[in-house]
Amino acid sequence: MTVQDISSLPPARGQLLAGLRDILPLAIGVAVYGVAFGLLAAQAQMSGLQTGVMGTIVFAGSSQIIAVERLVAGAGAGTALLAGLALNLRLLLITASLRDELAGRPWWQILLGVHLATDENWALMHAMRARGRPAGYWYLVGGGLALVAIWVLATVAGAGFAAAVPEPRAFGMDFAFTAAFIAILRSLWSGNAMLLPWAGSVAIVLLAGLLAPLDPTWTLILGGVSGAAIAGAFGHD
Repeated sequence: MTVQDISSLPPARGQLLAGLRDILPLAIGVAVYGVAFGLLAAQAQMSGLQTGVMGTIVFAGSSQIIAVERLVAGAGAGTALLAGLALNLRLLLITASLRDELAGRPWWQILLGVHLATDENWALMHAMRARGRPAGYWYLVGGGLALVAIWVLATVAGAGFAAAVPEPRAFGMDFAFTAAFIAILRSLWSGNAMLLPWAGSVAIVLLAGLLAPLDPTWTLILGGVSGAAIAGAFGHD
C-alpha cells in the first residue's frame, strides 16, 4: 500500500498501517538477533513454546538475552531478572517521553503503547514527524506490532533449530549470546548523545570488576542502573 493510499484511510487506521510498513527495514535486524536469542534460549533448556510466550509477554530483546544468558551461566532466577531489568532501564525514559501520546487514552491503550514501545519504533515515529508526516500513538503501535510478531517468530525459529541440532556447540552456537548482544548494541546506537551514558556505564562496570569481588550479574546490574542515571541526569532521551 502506498503512502497516498494510506493517507486516504481514517487517521488511526492509516497511521497503524504506516507504522507496520515503515518499520519493516528495521525489523530485519530484530529478526537476526531474535534467531540468536532463540539459540541461546535452547541452551537454557527452553522450548519453542516457552521462548515464544516469553517474547510476547516480555518483548525486550536485550533484557531477555541478558536474563537468559545469566541463567545459562548459573545465576539464580532472581538475579537474572534483575540483570535484565537493569539493562532495559532506558525504556523508562522512552515511555516517560510518550506522555502526550498516551494522555487521555483508556487504560488498555496505555498498557498496549507502553508494552510495544521500543527503541526502533519510538525513533522512527520521531523521524517521521521531523519529515512532516503524521505519526502518533497508532503509528507507534503499528510499528510495535510488526516488531513483536517478527521477534517472536524469529526467536521460536532459533529455538526450534537449536533443538533439532544434536550438538549445538559443534556449530559455534555457544557464540549466540555474544553475536546477539553485538547486534543489539549496534541497533541501539543513535549518535553522539549516547556516548556519555555508554562510556560511564562501561567505566563503572570495569571499575567494579577490578576493585570489588562482585559476581558478573551484579556488575551488569550496576552498569545498567548507572547508565540510565547518567542519561537521565544529562537529559538524554
